[in-house]
Amino acid sequence: MNPMRSIITDCKKFSLLAFAVILSACQNEVKVQRVQGDALGTTYSILYADIKANESVLDSIDAIFLRMNQSMSTYWPNSIISKINRGETVVTDVDFQNVFNASQQVWKQTNGYFDPTVGALVNAYGFGPEKPLAEIDTKTVDSLLNITGFHRVSLLENGTVFKENKNIYVDFNAIAKGYAVDALAQMLTSLGYQNFLVEVGGELFAAGINPEKEMPWRVAIDHPKQQAKRAFIVTLPLQNQGLASSGNYRKFRTDAAGNSFVHTINPKTGQTVQSNVLSTSVLAPYTMHADAYATALMALPFKKGKILINSLNNVEAMWVLAVKDSVELVSTTGFSFTPQ
Repeated sequence: MNPMRSIITDCKKFSLLAFAVILSACQNEVKVQRVQGDALGTTYSILYADIKANESVLDSIDAIFLRMNQSMSTYWPNSIISKINRGETVVTDVDFQNVFNASQQVWKQTNGYFDPTVGALVNAYGFGPEKPLAEIDTKTVDSLLNITGFHRVSLLENGTVFKENKNIYVDFNAIAKGYAVDALAQMLTSLGYQNFLVEVGGELFAAGINPEKEMPWRVAIDHPKQQAKRAFIVTLPLQNQGLASSGNYRKFRTDAAGNSFVHTINPKTGQTVQSNVLSTSVLAPYTMHADAYATALMALPFKKGKILINSLNNVEAMWVLAVKDSVELVSTTGFSFTPQ
């Protein structure tokens, strides 16, 4: 099933889901093609420099999204991950294995604050594909923690996944969009494109420059406290790296007892995270890693998050903190931005 898409040649302001990129007026014969549509339960947009639309690009985009769904969509009942979650034995594909191995790496680096086995808790709180529990108490959380923990799953040499408990639920939602961005970027590079910007559900990878301005792509990050009118909090250049953001300001749920829950869950306690961190944004060589780290930073205490990012090579981050009725921006030294 192909995602809905459209292709437009355009040199106007171009808005993304969680970011925006500003294009100048057309100044030369090289036009920026924009492909956009729906995929992976969200939207996507791709900008690339070309004289005319390339059908091989469109076909390759469809093929990549199909691969992602068949491998890691918890909403597709016959996907590899859905079969694993049902307790079936299935040989995984390269995409699943790449994401599993990257998840294991980030899980270790974050001391378990990034954990794809948090899926059972995500479903219980109402942020996954399964029906949420009407009410969540301490006993329920404790029982779900017994089937949470990435140390309880293993990727075997034959390509199958071993789970200590058949009820363990694996969910790569916090890293798969970033991986899809990287796959699309690799596809464009393989076709010979050097200047492009890929976005899936707000996660980004930029290569080369914006050919119309002959400068690095410049993107903007949404203000976490925006009201009806869209507002940006910072702009920044993006070149040959990935950028991902995570935040609690759009996703929350109230249960039958009137308790409100944000979508970030601490895998260690099973509780939703309440803190003054409104959003996090991460720069990394690959969007997959930026996506995972941004999620981990929402669960990690702020000071521990800064220590983590400072310990990593070629990874930078920015935090938006709630301070009384305003916000404060804190970033590592390599995260260069312009406040708006």
